[in-house]
Amino acid sequence: MTFFDDLETRSSDQRSTENFALLKDIIKLAVTLDGYKATLGSVDLTTFASLEDLQFLPVLRKSELSEKQVKGNLLGGYSAKELFNFAHIFQSPGPIYEPGGISHDWWRIGRFLHALNIGNGDIVHNCFGYHLTPAGMIFESGARAVGAAVVPAGVGQTELQVRAASDIGSNVYTGTPDYLKIILDKADEMGEILSFDRAAVGGGALFPSLRQEYADRGIVCRQNYATADLGNIAYESEALDGMIVDEGVIVEIVTPGTGNPVPTGEVGEVVVTSLNADYPLIRFATGDLSALMEGISPCGRTNIRIKGWMGRADQTTKIKGLFVRPEQVANLVSSHKDIQRARVIATREGEMDVMTVKIETDHQDPSIFDASISSALKLKGYVDLVSPGSLPRDGIVIEDLRDYE
Repeated sequence: MTFFDDLETRSSDQRSTENFALLKDIIKLAVTLDGYKATLGSVDLTTFASLEDLQFLPVLRKSELSEKQVKGNLLGGYSAKELFNFAHIFQSPGPIYEPGGISHDWWRIGRFLHALNIGNGDIVHNCFGYHLTPAGMIFESGARAVGAAVVPAGVGQTELQVRAASDIGSNVYTGTPDYLKIILDKADEMGEILSFDRAAVGGGALFPSLRQEYADRGIVCRQNYATADLGNIAYESEALDGMIVDEGVIVEIVTPGTGNPVPTGEVGEVVVTSLNADYPLIRFATGDLSALMEGISPCGRTNIRIKGWMGRADQTTKIKGLFVRPEQVANLVSSHKDIQRARVIATREGEMDVMTVKIETDHQDPSIFDASISSALKLKGYVDLVSPGSLPRDGIVIEDLRDYE
């Protein structure tokens, strides 16, 4: 087995030491950028002693990024380079804008493709979108980093996709998990035999049944977790035991709506710090749920692992005509010393919304929490006191049980 580089097999201590040095450099840069001045301008780096201190910095949410993106300041003051100094500028739905570079493996996808033994001699049929959004260029950059040729196929025109893949001899597919099946089914319909033997997928759920269907066709299919803002975050290896965190980011799992890390194994929101000096995103909240895993991968790569995508952390729910957000639930917990955890549950009684707030506490009198609930959530509701440790550790802080059928 060969690894992409020596970073993949560092000891935990070496990785922590080196990432901490990079993090301090990134923060020194960030505090000079307009987007961070209000939140990081007062950070005293002399008190920053280890990666664990990262948890005391504020979380950056996509909504903040989007709000600051205006004409004349399209990257919101979070970029270390002028807009015209990037190779690409992308527009994702929202709209929200992201920069892109063409220096070696700028998006860090090469590490994922290398783990799938993709490299020189392979032809990648890249079915990620190229129109305005970055996914196509993200995976093309990764293919270039490992020396593979690329067919910039994009999405749609399935008959032409089959014809091109057949004529060219594409043997690797990159794209969403389900689009490969559409191409394969169309090839069967057309009587064409395609040469795909590996598939690197992302941007959607890879269900076990679909992975098995590809395996039955002789295609090894693995997935990664990436975003337009951050590039590669984590990826599967041959071990198929969780997703290994990329070496160019620092990943935390926190209670949704907060920046507070949860214990290993507990579900929470994925918060990522990118060590990319061109576009440093510090404690960027992805809005996705996952959990850290114990130990390291059997494949020999030594970075921490996550369980993969486990749902959305943005559980904002409208109850009685008002939005209740995870941040408000977090504020409720922090506002009262006797609340250990809380979970808001929305139900219906007849045609009326009902809010129940489950609170982990040793207290027996629910009325002592009424004022805190009204202040934090701006609503009144039932209070259900439960014993400490009894609420599920599944990352859900707002649960909507109303039937919309």
